[in-house]
Amino acid sequence: IQRIIPHRYPFLLIDKVREIVPFKGCVGVKNVTFNEPHFQGHFPQTPIMPGVTIIEAMAQSAAVLVGISMDVIDRDLLVYFMSIDACKFRRKVVPGDVLELHMDVKRGGGKIWRFHGRAMVGAEPAAEAEITAMMDLSDGLGADAGHLAAASGLALRIELAQLPLHHAARAEAALAGPLDVYRGFFL
Repeated sequence: IQRIIPHRYPFLLIDKVREIVPFKGCVGVKNVTFNEPHFQGHFPQTPIMPGVTIIEAMAQSAAVLVGISMDVIDRDLLVYFMSIDACKFRRKVVPGDVLELHMDVKRGGGKIWRFHGRAMVGAEPAAEAEITAMMDLSDGLGADAGHLAAASGLALRIELAQLPLHHAARAEAALAGPLDVYRGFFL
């Protein structure tokens, strides 16, 4: 995770990302613990994870997905919110909860990506939102997806040899082609 996104303690809000399917979706995981800094003031007698940090954890999960999809590991990826739409909170998230962040790509492949996110605690929905974000690399976004597996150092079988270089076409082809799933991307 830290090789893909720049966030660090106390604002790194995900512990792992699993079930990564490039250009399609992932599941981020946040183990909510009492010793996190926001619980000192939100609220001392009844600690509740602030909604904005749940949305930020969704975005960080999505940024890891983009990093894998676009082969930008170790390349100083910055991600900026452009919009947060249809945001709803359904359940309190408290210390001891395991928050799963299900992120599905609605549009992506270049600098602008859109996601539908669902934050779940077990089978219960905690929050959902549509997130649009801009990806920014100082050396330019648009890595060759053909190097995806080699650069990540993970076992992944993706048939990318015939994919066009244009990102939107590459994403469309990747979704239609055979994909194996990344499992267990950890700090």
